Amino acid sequence: MSENKEVKGKGLGIFERYLTLWVAACIIVGILIGQVLPAIPSTLSKFEYYNVSIPVAILIWLMIYPMMLKIDFTSIVNATKKPKGLIVTCTTNWLIKPFTMYAIAAFFFFVVFKGFIAPDLAKEYVAGAVLLGAAPCTAMVFVWSYLTKGDSAYTLVQVAVNDLIILVAFAPIVAFLLGVGDVSIPMNTLILSTVLFVVIPLTLGYSTRTLVIKNKGIEYFENTFLKKFDNITIIGLLLTLVIIFSFQGDTILNNPLHILLIAIPLTLQTFLIFGVAYGWAKLWKLPHNIAAPAGMIGASNFFELSVAVAISLFGLQSGAALATVVGVLVEVPVMLTLVKIANKTKGWFEKN
Repeated sequence: MSENKEVKGKGLGIFERYLTLWVAACIIVGILIGQVLPAIPSTLSKFEYYNVSIPVAILIWLMIYPMMLKIDFTSIVNATKKPKGLIVTCTTNWLIKPFTMYAIAAFFFFVVFKGFIAPDLAKEYVAGAVLLGAAPCTAMVFVWSYLTKGDSAYTLVQVAVNDLIILVAFAPIVAFLLGVGDVSIPMNTLILSTVLFVVIPLTLGYSTRTLVIKNKGIEYFENTFLKKFDNITIIGLLLTLVIIFSFQGDTILNNPLHILLIAIPLTLQTFLIFGVAYGWAKLWKLPHNIAAPAGMIGASNFFELSVAVAISLFGLQSGAALATVVGVLVEVPVMLTLVKIANKTKGWFEKN
């Protein structure tokens, strides 16, 4: 999720700091709505277009648009002065992470948890994990960067470059890995989801940013305009989760163990990818303020996009959607642990 200037001096806000608790609350509220007021999810399910839930699509746009406003693509030019950090980030995120995610998820869901999860449901869980693995973080990484005293300008460049790569790499990688996993997907729907939840909000965000700065100035944009969108991303996320879990109630109540089973491979993958990028940065003798964000951006996920695509491809009630939502549930506590690790090992980089 995308925080930059606004996190300076205050770190995590109340929504971000307790995101896991909010998500847990949304799970409970969503399940209760589905069980006590089944007419609500039943009515919402009627508003779909080509497998895309219109109410959920609107909420996801609320999540993504404020993040896109904060990306300044003109800063990409400066990245040529420090190419090593971008090489670490891009290689880890696109040539390593999606494939280790598939391998770890397939091993756990098809082998380790074989006795607990039906084969068809296991495929959907793997699909959800793949969607998370193919979408590196484009937002909360600003918070993790701030908490590790990372170079905020360079972090912005890393995020901007990843946004551009997502446009061309996300759909092919997901299609390839889900094909390997014997999951049939409509390529047109996948591309449509990428356009809806990345291309369009990215274009609108950039256009809005350019127009406001041109008419009002950069100071107004950063200190006044962006503040109008405070907490909208998190609120949109939480309302989306309520809707998702209103459809997922029966699945969760019948299989509460599955939440834990899904969380295990996702957590292991997060630590693995952080270790790869962070360790590589140390070997290359990068400064800590570039190494820490490089590790964080791969370890965390663009879960807004992952949730959106999972819903579009497999539906609100699918195991894939549930897997991506569990990714939201575990991300904050795991990432805060990695922040502590990065801060405690800062001395490793100062010795360089």
